[in-house]
Amino acid sequence: MNLIGLHFICSGVQCFRKNNLHTSVEDLIGHVPVNSTHPFHAVHWISCIIQSIGSDTLPPRGQFVSFTTSKAGSRLHREQGWVQHSSTGAALRLTVAPYQKYQRIRGFGGAMTDSAAINILSLSPGTQDQLLQQYFSTQGIGYSVIRVPMASCDFSTRLYTYADSRGDYDLANFTLAPEDTKMKIPLLQRAQALSPRPLSLLASAWSSPAWLKTNDALTGKGSLKGKPGGKEHKTWAKYYIRFLEEYAKHNLSFWAITTGNEPSAGLFSNYSFQALGFTAEEQRDWVRLDLGPALHTSSHPQTHLLILDDNRLLLPHWAKVVLSDVHAARFIHGVGVHWYLDNLVPAEISLGTTHHLYPEYYLFGTEACAGWSATDRGVKLGSWERAEQYAHDILEDLNNYVVGWTDWNLALDQRGGPNWVKNFVDSTIIVDHSRDIFYKQPTFYSVAHFSKFLWEGSQRVGVSFSQKTKLEVTAFVRHDGSVVLTVLNRKSSEVQFEVWDPAVGFISFSAPAQSLLTLAWNTH
Repeated sequence: MNLIGLHFICSGVQCFRKNNLHTSVEDLIGHVPVNSTHPFHAVHWISCIIQSIGSDTLPPRGQFVSFTTSKAGSRLHREQGWVQHSSTGAALRLTVAPYQKYQRIRGFGGAMTDSAAINILSLSPGTQDQLLQQYFSTQGIGYSVIRVPMASCDFSTRLYTYADSRGDYDLANFTLAPEDTKMKIPLLQRAQALSPRPLSLLASAWSSPAWLKTNDALTGKGSLKGKPGGKEHKTWAKYYIRFLEEYAKHNLSFWAITTGNEPSAGLFSNYSFQALGFTAEEQRDWVRLDLGPALHTSSHPQTHLLILDDNRLLLPHWAKVVLSDVHAARFIHGVGVHWYLDNLVPAEISLGTTHHLYPEYYLFGTEACAGWSATDRGVKLGSWERAEQYAHDILEDLNNYVVGWTDWNLALDQRGGPNWVKNFVDSTIIVDHSRDIFYKQPTFYSVAHFSKFLWEGSQRVGVSFSQKTKLEVTAFVRHDGSVVLTVLNRKSSEVQFEVWDPAVGFISFSAPAQSLLTLAWNTH
C-alpha cells in the first residue's frame, strides 16, 4: 500500500504530507494489519482526514469546551458542554480558587538547532510550510519561544564557533556560519511571519572558541582561561554581544540569552561534546564583571539574562551563589532549567525553594527531550509513555512557579539526528525526507495542551481537591478572564470528577484512562 500523501496515525503518531488524498477511513482500515512489519511500526488505525489542531475560541458564559488527547487515540478532541448551577455529587471535586495568584506565563516552544533546520529544509517547500504552521501559525499549537544555539552543539554536523581565529580577542573575524545565514535565520524569519505575535528568541552557547579555553578544545573538560575580569572572559562576553548584533542585521532580536548551556558538563573529564565549564562562583563573577556590564552597555540592554541553563537538581544552591551577590544579580532576570534527572530532587525542593528565596527572578524551562537516557534511547514513534512524561514534567514545573517550557529540537530524522557525536534522541516531530512526510509524535500534543491555551500573561491560580487523587492538575486565568484547567490522568482507568468555579458553577467531566485534557470556560 502506498501511504505517501496520506495523513495518518501510526501507533499514535500523526503523519502529514502537504498533498492529502481524501479517501475515507473505511477504505483504508484493513490494508495494513495491526502488528505488521510495516516500516512505520504497528498501525493501530489510519486516517487521511486532515486533523485540525482545534480552535481555542470559547463559547459564551455558561458553556465550556474540552480538548482530550489519549493513549486510545484522541488528539485534541474537542467537545462542548454546559456549566451546571448545582453540584453533580461527584466524589472528586476540583475547586478553582482565582484569589490564589501565582506566576504568569511567558511562553512555550522548541529549539532551532542545526539538525532541526537540516531536517525541516530536507522537505519540499510546501511540506516545510505545513510543518512550521503546525508550530507557529494561528492554526498551530501556539509556540512563541524558539531557543537558538550560538554556533555548534551536538545537534550539528560539525564543530565550529563564530570566532575560530586564534588570538582574535577583538573578534575582528567574528562571522556567522552558513548554518545561521542559510538555514536557521531564514527559518526563524518564516516562523515569525507565520506567528500572530512576536516570537521570543532565546540564545544559548555551548562552548567558547577553543583558543579561549584551558583545554584548547571545544569538547571535554575545559573552562575559560584566566579569571573573570580578564581578557578571555571579556572576549567571551563580547562574543555574546556580537551574536546579538549579527542576528539583528536580519531583523531578529532576542528576548533572552543564557549564561551558557549546561555549565556543569564542562567540569567532567572526557565530556563527549561541546561544553564550557563554570562553577556557580565563576558564573557569578563572570556575570558581575564581564557579561552583565557588556550587555547593559550594548545596543541590546533590553535582552534578558538567564543563569544556570542546566539541570534543576543544581537548585537552589546555584541560585544562592549567584543571586546572593547584588552586583551580579542586578544584571539577571531569571533562572533556566533543564528536565534531565528531575526525579532525583523533588520539584518543591529545587524549584519551589528557589522561587521563595528569590521571587523576583523567574524560572524558565530551557531544554527537555525524550530518548536521552541509555536505557530508553532514541526515537520511539507513537510512544504514549513519553507523552505522559512530557505532560507530567510541564505540570510539575508550572505548579512550582516555572513560567514557560522549551522542548529541544523542533524536528529530527527517524534516527534522532543528525548528531555529530551520535547522541540520538526523540523529538515532537520526526521527519522522513525520502517520503516528504513528517510525524507528529504524541509528545507534540502534550506540549500543545499548554502552548495552545496558556497565552502569555496567563496567571496560575489555586486548585483544591475534595479528596486525595492521582490526577495531576493546574489552573490558569487568561487576560480575558477565561479559565483554563489542565488535567493529566496516568491511571489505566477513567476518573470521574466535577470542577467548581464559584464564578460560574459546576462542570461534570471524566478523564479517560491515560489521557491529558484541557477544560476552558468564560467567566463573564
